[in-house]
Amino acid sequence: MKIVVPFKRNNAKSRLAGILTPDERDALAMNMLRDVMDALDGFEVDILTSSILSNKDVDFSSCVLLSGSGLNEALNEYLDSQAGHDNDSVMIVMADLPLISSKHIREIAGLDADVVIAPGKGGGTNILYIKDPSGFHVDYYGASFLDHLRIARESGASVEVYDSFAVSTDIDEPDDLVELLMHGDGEAARMLTDSGFDVAVRDGRVGINRNRV
Repeated sequence: MKIVVPFKRNNAKSRLAGILTPDERDALAMNMLRDVMDALDGFEVDILTSSILSNKDVDFSSCVLLSGSGLNEALNEYLDSQAGHDNDSVMIVMADLPLISSKHIREIAGLDADVVIAPGKGGGTNILYIKDPSGFHVDYYGASFLDHLRIARESGASVEVYDSFAVSTDIDEPDDLVELLMHGDGEAARMLTDSGFDVAVRDGRVGINRNRV
């Protein structure tokens, strides 16, 4: 099995611009990538990115593949490149899943279905496992969970949905930072704490608070 992690660094996490500076958003993206790579330790991993990365950015032994294409085009080119290999199953893992662990990866890879989809909040796809990438294509953005269900079924593949709170928690919106602060114990959560963020309860609702020193 090959695992591919698409990673966007340029203007990363733009929907957090109202709460984090550009440098902080870059740091959060890098720390979430480190958390994901920790969860993938021991697996064969490719990082698919348009940015040049070094071991100063993230400590990894994986292959960094540079691509100037958009997400769908780059991933579909990657799937085509893996089709026909002896061990050609591919798992696509998003780079903003700081709560995942190797347990989730092993469980998904151990399922019997031809295609396993782990949905994210809001209809997205956070992990997609494809046992045979020949002829399969991805379609991210929008309701990609439904799109990938349709693509798999139209290809005649069996499909299973992997339901997990940790895997469904991607970090895109300010409210997502609450889940990271409450449940995270990796680099991304520590970065937020070190930046003065904590969980606050106001009028019975949980949110985030920032204490600047």
